[in-house]
Amino acid sequence: MNINGRKIGSQQAPYIIAEMSNNHLNDLDRAYRLLDIAKAAGVDAVKIQTYTADSLTIDCDKSDFVISDPLWQGKSYYDLYQEITMPVAWNKKLFDRAFKLGITLFSSPFDAASVDLLEDLNCPAYKIASFEAKDHAFIQKVASTAKPIIMSTGISSLMDVQESIVVAQDAGCQDIAILHCVSSYPSDVGNMNIDALSEFSALGVEIGLSDHSLDNLAAILSVAYGASIIEKHFTERRVDGGPDAAFSLEPRELKNLKEQTELAWKAKGSADVLNSQRLGAHHARSLYFVSDVKKGELLTPENVRSIRPGFGLEPKLLNQVLGKNALENIARGTPVSWELIV
Repeated sequence: MNINGRKIGSQQAPYIIAEMSNNHLNDLDRAYRLLDIAKAAGVDAVKIQTYTADSLTIDCDKSDFVISDPLWQGKSYYDLYQEITMPVAWNKKLFDRAFKLGITLFSSPFDAASVDLLEDLNCPAYKIASFEAKDHAFIQKVASTAKPIIMSTGISSLMDVQESIVVAQDAGCQDIAILHCVSSYPSDVGNMNIDALSEFSALGVEIGLSDHSLDNLAAILSVAYGASIIEKHFTERRVDGGPDAAFSLEPRELKNLKEQTELAWKAKGSADVLNSQRLGAHHARSLYFVSDVKKGELLTPENVRSIRPGFGLEPKLLNQVLGKNALENIARGTPVSWELIV
């Protein structure tokens, strides 16, 4: 996968997405400051959300339309989305600002009209949120752009995920990433189930984590499971409030996310190390001449031993060495090599 020239995959450090969500608090200057914060933190991209309340739901006061989750309890879906929706005109303003800053910006659209708007702004990739990830018609619309798609899976079964991947591929998208997600806000670390990434790793697409927990533990752990993309909400200050503030990182924490996940990726390394010369091998035992040996002299336990350091033949070869003869005069403290014996 490649977004704006940044390769994404196991051979690169995790791609860190800072999710602005509604933490702009309907203040354009604050939205600009959030872009500045993300740039300073060194993250790879900022994500916004593009929708209208009417594209998501209807204005209805029946109980089905009233939210019971603690963070937004008592609000209707329509009232919440009306309150937090980013003005449509901001999309272009934020894309222009991000371009000047030199940071990638893309969006989660929630309807076909938003996709068309974002296409006009040359949005380089699209995020499909968990609650849209089983809407095949919408996935087809986004996939028809042929831009990379990053899809969260907070309410999807493994079969749902597999179906959504096929739908996106059939509609023209080949660059797909699947993010494990827990759709609770904030997510308790005990419910993160990072091991789900083990199941996703067999799907043939990039995998990652959309993390609604407050600290960075789950994100760091996900790197060991192969996560190449990590998404976290961020804000200027949690005390400023907002519907997502309780699970959003502050600037220092966002910078730590970038730094710590990159260190985790470096620490993960490769299992190829088991088939190469290991660090510290020179401190191990090896075969050495422990007394002076004359040319033609028989090699015995008295003049060859397994000692430290490790620059001679491996100790397991001792029985193959004993009984051979020296090809030349050899000084005490010389590592044993096949070139010196016959």
